[in-house]
Amino acid sequence: MVQRVGGFRRDTRRKFKKGIRQKGKISLTRYLQQFNRGDHVQLQAEPAVQKGMYFPPFHGKAGIIGEKQGRCYKVQIKDGGVKKILIVHPVHLKRL
Repeated sequence: MVQRVGGFRRDTRRKFKKGIRQKGKISLTRYLQQFNRGDHVQLQAEPAVQKGMYFPPFHGKAGIIGEKQGRCYKVQIKDGGVKKILIVHPVHLKRL
């Protein structure tokens, strides 16, 4: 079998691109934001931070915060009718 070339962020040039006004230093408020169990969030990647990033096909999906695991949160999403749990750093989450 042929081995795939590329890694985790393959084919994400446009998906994870920042707008012209969002470029620069990362906001500490967003980096250190807190969530409670049951909060509704949207997966919105911060391309400058790779730690705690979810798999790219889930970009833009909405989910519910489960519990905290270390610095990250467990987020429950529905992907094609199947419930999945992702472990995501708060910098990649946007409150709905």
